[in-house]
Amino acid sequence: MNEIPLFPLNTVLFPGMPINLHIFEPRYKEMIRYCLETQSPFGVVLIREGDEALGPLADPYPIGCTAQITHMEQLENDHLDVFAVGLERFHIHGLSYDQPYLTGMIEVLPFEMDHDSQHLIQAGTRLRPLVERYLAVLSEAAEEVEFDSTQLPNDPMALAYLAATVVQIPAAQKQELLATGEATELLADIRTIYQREVPLLRAILQHSPHDEMGMFSLN
Repeated sequence: MNEIPLFPLNTVLFPGMPINLHIFEPRYKEMIRYCLETQSPFGVVLIREGDEALGPLADPYPIGCTAQITHMEQLENDHLDVFAVGLERFHIHGLSYDQPYLTGMIEVLPFEMDHDSQHLIQAGTRLRPLVERYLAVLSEAAEEVEFDSTQLPNDPMALAYLAATVVQIPAAQKQELLATGEATELLADIRTIYQREVPLLRAILQHSPHDEMGMFSLN
């Protein structure tokens, strides 16, 4: 176990997925400086109770994802634009409030993998066409967005992380996916969500004026 800075947000980060952050609070600018100086990751955790910005530090869910900073831009107003990528799931064993920002004693939490890799491949194969359909419908609704199915990852877990990131469901449901312990179970759970969301999204778009399609985003 090791201690890392934690960033409570109203979003769920999955391994391998990018996250862009606009930093303006002094406590989180200090956190980012620490991570850059030590070349260490920080943890992205969904807020269970509290607010994302200002005020007391929020209470997070116990399962999160580490994030490694890949690029940072210093803005004229002294704000920061930070670009990072998700690395590994973790479980928080203890929180500390000694710093201006939240820190946690964490343990890396790898997914339990089926001994038969073919099961994982088959689960990814079953999920892929649903993700293709969902993104195709989204691209129809979003102006100037084109979807190329050949760009979807072939690796089943990478596909699962992408699918969990882009699907338009509440963050609490995404947190449940992140907390799922077994890889094939995660793929099956995401497939169930997509089986529900693909026809629902299509029905919503068919009954929505074109100028209201901005409610959907691929981000």
